[in-house]
Amino acid sequence: MQGDGIRVLIVGGGVAGLATVAALRGWGATVDVVERAPGPTDSGTGIYLTGNATRMLDVLGLRESVADVAVEITRQRSANQRGRRLFDIDVATLWQGVGPCVSLPRAQLHRALLDGVGDAPIRWGRQPVALVQEGDQVAVEFDDGSTGRYDLVLGADGVNSTVRRLTFDGQAARDLGQYAYRWVAPRVDDEPVWSVQLGRGKQFLTIPISADQVYCYYNDGPVADRPDWRDELGATFTEPVATMLKALDYDDRTLHAGPNQEVVLDSWSRGPVLLVGDAAHATSPNMAQGAAMALEDAVVLASSLVTADSVAEALRGYEVRRRPRTNWVLSQTHRRDKATGLPPALRDVVMRRLGEQMFRSNYGPLFAQP
Repeated sequence: MQGDGIRVLIVGGGVAGLATVAALRGWGATVDVVERAPGPTDSGTGIYLTGNATRMLDVLGLRESVADVAVEITRQRSANQRGRRLFDIDVATLWQGVGPCVSLPRAQLHRALLDGVGDAPIRWGRQPVALVQEGDQVAVEFDDGSTGRYDLVLGADGVNSTVRRLTFDGQAARDLGQYAYRWVAPRVDDEPVWSVQLGRGKQFLTIPISADQVYCYYNDGPVADRPDWRDELGATFTEPVATMLKALDYDDRTLHAGPNQEVVLDSWSRGPVLLVGDAAHATSPNMAQGAAMALEDAVVLASSLVTADSVAEALRGYEVRRRPRTNWVLSQTHRRDKATGLPPALRDVVMRRLGEQMFRSNYGPLFAQP
């Protein structure tokens, strides 16, 4: 099917939305994008892209622009809360033939994607307030009072999706019992290593995202926004925790806090309305697959639209193709969360003996093309 004469609305100008714009270039459809944020932002923390994510950036013609501003991560290191090593993974070897693992400031990734879609029309500060299916089309009303009719509406608007709320009976994301803090601190070493310390049901992670910055992530367990979380973090984990916390004493503007959530739906489409990325299948961040799944969604959706005879057929084929992969990621994030909740002595024994094997098995199916 060619896209000539087809009107597509993409709701969301983040990773999922912009990747879909890039994937649909050349298909022939008229593509509109709305994003509720007032414009691009330089705020945010960091993001880690595994090899299956950078492979999709390559397919979309965006890998070089991202690589120019990213740090290539060659090793992942896991330790207990006292800093004693449990296991290391050579991720450069693990993902060889798929793509490099890289990390960068989230704003830099967004900028690279924006540059990659060029002059795609994005209406900033806008979102739908009503979506009504009329035959094979969707009538859309926006929050500025304007309206439009579309043959395909894509909800790429994240875990708290407006499209999902309007079209999928208000189905909300569900909390995972994890409250997380994220911030950026000065980088203290030159080693390109993703490093995590594991407490019981808690984790502290650092990832270098530039020559002079490191992304810090702390999962504090189920209690939201405890006033003394910094003191407990410093007392529970060893260095570089204390050094990373000092960065917040000088400047806490990069600090972001909130619950980790997941989205599980029986179907991702309602007529010609389809959810993609976190709007459809958000998971715990412990596999670092949020952006990867969104990028894969974009490429597979474009392929499905080209090979199908109708939009309806394309959406059915897309979901059949994507479900096994996203379900795998969901199941593996649950397994990982359970493993980190084990009593520390038992967890340390299991991780030392089986950690590398478990890690490889978590990602095994993702080495193949989506």
